[in-house]
Parts: sequence; structure tokens; C-alpha cells
Amino acid sequence: MEKKTIAFVLYPGLTPLDLVGPLQVLSVLPGYEVVVVGQTREPVATDTPVRLAASHTFAEVPDPAVVLVPGGMAPTIKAMTDETLLSYLRRAAANADVVGSVCTGSLILGAAGLLEGRQATTHWAFLEQLAALDAKPVRRRWVQDGRVFTAAGVSAGIDLALHLVRTLAGEDVARQVQFGIEYDPEPPFGPLDWAAAPHEFWAPLRRTALDEGLAGSPELSARLLG
Repeated sequence: MEKKTIAFVLYPGLTPLDLVGPLQVLSVLPGYEVVVVGQTREPVATDTPVRLAASHTFAEVPDPAVVLVPGGMAPTIKAMTDETLLSYLRRAAANADVVGSVCTGSLILGAAGLLEGRQATTHWAFLEQLAALDAKPVRRRWVQDGRVFTAAGVSAGIDLALHLVRTLAGEDVARQVQFGIEYDPEPPFGPLDWAAAPHEFWAPLRRTALDEGLAGSPELSARLLG
């Protein structure tokens, strides 16, 4: 039986863990082949010293069964205006079984018009921007609305990927994958206290990312910043 394709979208400046975390989870999903797609196969910079290269171009994977978009900061906001990327997502989403994102990757989905009327989440500091993209913001670790799967910030992509494995292959397989990657978080300071979330610290970081990423797109800037 021919394998279905899971396509992770690569673009300059993304956060590597948004891509690599769920990619590691989904790479062992039976019946599926995982690829990384980009405009070219040339290595691109990330928001760390690590550079990443796509395994395939957009043209080589026009109809994946699953398409997932990682996030980041200002480069991700800039990617919301990349018509080549947005056109690929619209085309891929037309026939995909699953359309998903990690962190601020959901803003790219929103810019492509793929979140209209759907519940979705993103990094907590950017959650309010989802409403400006016609989505229904939900403050959860991950959200599924029909075939659209979105995760909150960075590490939440692993949780979303395990849920996606459960959706596509069943809970037994998902539990085996969880054991395989030994995903059993024990952060040294315990769970996050969301009542103490550093909003004042993140507010200028969010504004800078939006201003830099949308410097050449006044209409979208006005839409997201009000």
C-alpha cells in the first residue's frame, strides 16, 4: 500500500523545535512518510545557530495528506506575507486530511485563510492576533477543530503530534510512540503558573515581532495591531 505523506513546511527564521519535535513523533507513524517541504532545497537560517534544509520542494509535494506549519517570531510574521508559501498552503489544504500548526505557525494558516470560523490556538503572547484572522482563539495546549489541529507554544507541538498519532493510528500506537521518545516531562520548577505569566515582558517582544515582520504590509499590520 502506498504511504501517505506528512509535509512539514520550512521557511527562513522558524523555531527548529516547532518542526523537529513533532517531526520526531510522526516519523514513526505507520503508513506515512514524513517530508520537509520548502520553496527550494537550499539550507535556511532558523532562530538558532542551526540551519535546516527541505527534503522536497513545494512543487514536489502538491497534495500531502497532512501539512504542518511551525512558528517563530518576526520571521514567522513576515512569512504571513509570503504569497508563494500561502499559495502552497491553500493548495495543499484543499485535499489534505489534516492541516496543522505549532506555536505562531497558526498565524500563517490564518493569513492563508484556513482558520476562518475555526477554534485555534497559538503561543499565549500572540493569542489575540488569531481573532483578527477570523479564527476563534482558544487558550489550550492544543486544539482540534475538524481537520485543523493547532498547538500552543513550541513544546506543545509534541503534545499535538501525539494526539495526531492517536487520531490517525489509535491510542495504542500513540502510547508506544510516547514511550519511544520517553516523553514524560518533569520541569524543574513544576507546571507553569499562568496567573503569573510575564505579560509585561512579552508585550514589547510581540510588538517588535509584529512591527518587523509586517514592515512592508501596512494592511495586514493594521488588521493585526488594530
